[in-house]
Amino acid sequence: MNGSRSGSTATRSGPTDGQPALDLRLLPAALLSWLTVILGLTAGWAAAAAVTALAALAVPQAWVRLRRRPDSRSAPGVLAAAGCVTAAGLVITLTGYQLAHHPLRPSAERASAATARVVLSGDPAPVFDGAAAGYGGRQGGASQFAIPAELVNASADGEHWTVGGRLLLIAPRDGWAELLPGVELTASGLLAPATRADLTVAVLRVRGPPSEVTPPPWWQRGADALRDGLRGAAAAVLPEQSAALLPSLAIGDTSAMPWTLREEFRTTGLLHLTAVSGANVAMVCAAVFGLLALLRAGPRARVLLALLALVGFVILARPSPSVLRAAVMGAVALLAVLVGRRRSVLPALAAAVLGLLLVDPALGTDPGFALSVLATGALVLLAPPWSAWLRQLGVPPGVAEALAVPAAAHLVTAPLVAGLSGQVSLVAVVANLLAAPAVAPVTVLGVLAAVVSPASSVLAQLCAWLAKPAVGWLVWVAHWGATVPGAALTWPAGIRGAALLTVAVIVGVLLLRHRRLRALLVAAVIGVLLIVIPTRFVTPGWPATGWSAVACDVGQGDAVVLATGQAGRGVLVDTGTEDGAVDGCLSRLGISVLSLVVITHLHADHLGGLAAALGGRAVGAVALGPAHQPAWADERVHRAAAERNIPVLELRAGQQLDWPALSLRVLGPVDPADPVDPTDGTDVNNTSLVLRATAPTGTLLLTGDVELLAQASLLTSGVDLRADVLKVPHHGSRYTSPGFLAAVHPRLALVSVGAGNTYGHPNSTVLDALRRAGTLVRRTDESGDVAVVASREGPVAVARGHPRPAPRQRGRG
Repeated sequence: MNGSRSGSTATRSGPTDGQPALDLRLLPAALLSWLTVILGLTAGWAAAAAVTALAALAVPQAWVRLRRRPDSRSAPGVLAAAGCVTAAGLVITLTGYQLAHHPLRPSAERASAATARVVLSGDPAPVFDGAAAGYGGRQGGASQFAIPAELVNASADGEHWTVGGRLLLIAPRDGWAELLPGVELTASGLLAPATRADLTVAVLRVRGPPSEVTPPPWWQRGADALRDGLRGAAAAVLPEQSAALLPSLAIGDTSAMPWTLREEFRTTGLLHLTAVSGANVAMVCAAVFGLLALLRAGPRARVLLALLALVGFVILARPSPSVLRAAVMGAVALLAVLVGRRRSVLPALAAAVLGLLLVDPALGTDPGFALSVLATGALVLLAPPWSAWLRQLGVPPGVAEALAVPAAAHLVTAPLVAGLSGQVSLVAVVANLLAAPAVAPVTVLGVLAAVVSPASSVLAQLCAWLAKPAVGWLVWVAHWGATVPGAALTWPAGIRGAALLTVAVIVGVLLLRHRRLRALLVAAVIGVLLIVIPTRFVTPGWPATGWSAVACDVGQGDAVVLATGQAGRGVLVDTGTEDGAVDGCLSRLGISVLSLVVITHLHADHLGGLAAALGGRAVGAVALGPAHQPAWADERVHRAAAERNIPVLELRAGQQLDWPALSLRVLGPVDPADPVDPTDGTDVNNTSLVLRATAPTGTLLLTGDVELLAQASLLTSGVDLRADVLKVPHHGSRYTSPGFLAAVHPRLALVSVGAGNTYGHPNSTVLDALRRAGTLVRRTDESGDVAVVASREGPVAVARGHPRPAPRQRGRG
């Protein structure tokens, strides 16, 4: 009896502070198998074959050793590891060999035109690039979608093959964005080599809509009906951002999640909440268990019905890598309960990794799969001892767990996230701590809303409405975290960045284990913070004393704040791009009340930040010009105002608005009755409101994006265009006439423009013309926020510094 107990504990970690022992026997096998699969995916099938051969030779030796010494501590683990590595190596070797000799790969290398018959294996995923926030008349959001598919047959270079394999479709929005998994269709386009080590044969850049489309399977249609029901219920009773977030958190449906909210979640380290993981599975199974317990169902009935609920949830959420990992682990745990054994999360995780890699070795290099496994491992291995340590320091039990869980998950996943995104979130632990209490109710109520939606839309809307406080809280946490100065630290991307942060984390953990070094590390961190925060995040002398206007650095867009002479109040002219940078500018100026928000014209780089500007502030009204095109932009402004019960006004030439220290007169557009083509950017630009602001520092001419025709109309109208300060039209584009600049004859010119833009803004000829006339030019891409203040010689510019860096493109995932 004693010997048996001793042998059992030899393969497990001992309990710590009352924590149950962790079964580690499958862990080496899972890790080595995972590394073997990664080797095969990145180095090729030959490398995997070599490792497989070595592992196969080790299997009989480990077996003989185990038979000779049954009480050996290492022999069972060695045998399990060798066997699993052999199995995983065989799978990846055979799969890799087939991939290397696939007949379509030579055509992909030649970028040949091809036609393929495929079955879609996943939902269309938006490809977010530098234009995702919208610009000009182009609405924000993805214009292309990445769709994984399985080949049925293909034709290229005059040949036809009936062959399988994975194909990635890069397709336009029209005709493709609404397709469901399981649909069989024909696609045509240009082939390209696959650049990711995930067993994809080639990439097909699709041209035109799909053809010969078959209906999706019945279960996919049913799941889509439930997903539509959840989206509809959320849209009916929740604000826009909350309505987009609820399906994302409950079932991983990010199709309606706006780019700006996605970036806020990324910056604050909350984006993992929008991917279905073990937490979602645990919540769903716990809800089913609780309901069945109330109905006095037995243990077997609870487990079996929870398994059925698990299968249904996987179909509803789509079988993505993180969903499959969570589902397999949950199924293993439920089966452990069914057979009466103590549940152990770590063996379930290891079994999930092994099983999934054998079924789909492409998961070996999938970032979502890796993040999910690492986070779960951190919660099992690190969170319990950390929470025990915090309790020893006097932290209450509930608070200790709440602190340990996000800290452990963030610490382990931070290197991989840094390598993938090129940034390190400095607010992730705090943000996850604040978000944790809201995740469970949002998930359960969201899934419940989807399930009941076919029976009753009213019940579904009730569930969504009950989730409103929790969803709104998560939106607020993400927005707050993203606006913290320095919330994300730029970090080297790729393997180098991940390795660098891994070393930093390991060194930090080792230092914290020694009392003297721990004090030294804490002192060093405090010293760095004392130096970095004042110099990088807090600008001395900002906001500038006596400012009358500030051109906000919002990237490639416009946003100008005018002082009204009342503390904490201002008038905002345009709101910049969709990334919400205008909110930070307003906060730095201490603006809590916007007497008026003016949108000069309906282009995305002028209205994209409207929701961010309105959020958390009292707003008197939103004002538009006489043109209402494009229609999508007009509807967006009215919807944002209506959600907050803010009236929308229309301004026309000749009107004047007054505040204690500000007078605003509308000079244009001069010809508002002219028809506007919403697809013609110049047409819409020429509908811009032109405003002349009079303040204690002088006069300021705000010109929106007026181009040559509108400038000529202003010149011939006889209106006085002279001003001390000119907001240069259209980010300093070349469509600005010398005659218009001469008529204004400003002392100071402000150019609101984004760093690294691809539009050629500002134009050097326009800047030279201003400088030759004696005008001082200040650019937001060089100076950051720029304030206009008074001096003895007239208005001058004061720059805050710290301009926004050029945006980095983001691809799928």
